[in-house]
Amino acid sequence: MAQYQAAPLENLVDQFEKMPGIGHKTAQRLAYYVLNLSKTEAEALAKAVTDAHEKIRYCSRCCNLTDSELCPVCKSPARDHGVICVVETPRDAAAVENTHEFKGVYHVLHGAISPLNDVGPDNLTIKQLLARLGNDSVSEVIMATNPTVEGDATAMYISKLLKPMGVKVTRLAYGIPVGGDLEYADEYTLAKALEGRNEI
Repeated sequence: MAQYQAAPLENLVDQFEKMPGIGHKTAQRLAYYVLNLSKTEAEALAKAVTDAHEKIRYCSRCCNLTDSELCPVCKSPARDHGVICVVETPRDAAAVENTHEFKGVYHVLHGAISPLNDVGPDNLTIKQLLARLGNDSVSEVIMATNPTVEGDATAMYISKLLKPMGVKVTRLAYGIPVGGDLEYADEYTLAKALEGRNEI
């Protein structure tokens, strides 16, 4: 049976389909969208992808994504450099930043300890975090890893390394989401909510 779509279109769909969370139908929609762009718009999109790939690197201090030696947060004198929020991914740092509540700085691990996936402490930026504690006057490290088995294991591992250094280590509170119903919460979430309860 003859191929219905032109090979370049199929290739474009295949490339979009490789992206996380993009199924075949969404990949097709994106491919047709790109085909309907003007030549100038298509070139601008291609340039944006190429520029991001070539110019984005890790901040030399916090390991977040940046296009210069230091990211804007690490450069800012207005931030509290004595409080470090440790996250798994740059997306997690962006989520915390979007709250507009955190005034400290970040450290991005680029993953979590997961022996089943062959990810150990040496695969993360833990050494860079420890080096920061030696250089900066850090008073608190907030472990904001995901509330998963891997995230919890990573938080515990790092906290054991930091405790002897005399740094206060805290963990983000988690449990029942605002507006959530108890009957729909899983056992793990409920257990953590009970564990982290506060006096009112």
